[in-house]
Amino acid sequence: MAVLTGKTALVTGASRGIGRAIAQRLAADGALVAVHYGSDEGAALKCVAEIEEAGGRAFAVGAEFGVDGDVDTLFAGLEANLGERAGQVRLDILVNNAAIGGRHGAIDTTTRAEFDRVFAVNVRAPFFLIQRALPVMGEGGRIVNISSGDTRIALAGELAYSMTKGAINILSRTLANAVGVRGITVNTVAPGITDTGKIGWLLDDPRMLAATEAAAALDRVGQPGDIADVVAFLVSDDARWVTGHLLDATGGMFLGPRV
Repeated sequence: MAVLTGKTALVTGASRGIGRAIAQRLAADGALVAVHYGSDEGAALKCVAEIEEAGGRAFAVGAEFGVDGDVDTLFAGLEANLGERAGQVRLDILVNNAAIGGRHGAIDTTTRAEFDRVFAVNVRAPFFLIQRALPVMGEGGRIVNISSGDTRIALAGELAYSMTKGAINILSRTLANAVGVRGITVNTVAPGITDTGKIGWLLDDPRMLAATEAAAALDRVGQPGDIADVVAFLVSDDARWVTGHLLDATGGMFLGPRV
């Protein structure tokens, strides 16, 4: 269903995993999608090719987050590509998905450099990307920030990472209140453990996998498409009255014991 025909979307960290699934879903729904990547241009171009083979429209745009000029570099790429296609830069949808950190960030082992890096990529970059995007986003725009179920679960080894996602939750709620008068919605999606190709350590251990699946009410590990479908709803007109919301997309992770 081409519910996003005529819309332009930017998905950060879209060369693989959840971002890739989101880019593919939004393109399938009719949007022209900017597939952002930080370093793996080949993976981003493969994503674009797959979208085009399926009848969608997309282009790759590269920018390493967490370094000086990261947002300027990204917007230069957007201007170059969108200028050719539409004659101007206009964003209807922004999905802030790119992040680093994951299983790192314990209080006793994290260095100052590691701490600064994870906040630069996970918090500073989306903050200033939104700042830059708002002037070219019209009424009815959609911003979706990808957080994590880690913000409600105490995981000592992921402390710094979880702190960045807590900041994202606050960013979304406060921003939603500020830009609602423009008809722009801002929402947050918090995935749980998702098979993005980075959890081989879990999938290869039958006992760990069984324990992880049992911890989720829906009794399985999430898939990137599970998250992409949630984002697709939030950026559609069906979600026009939903803003400032944190949507838990963990499959019911750690809700409590099942009797």
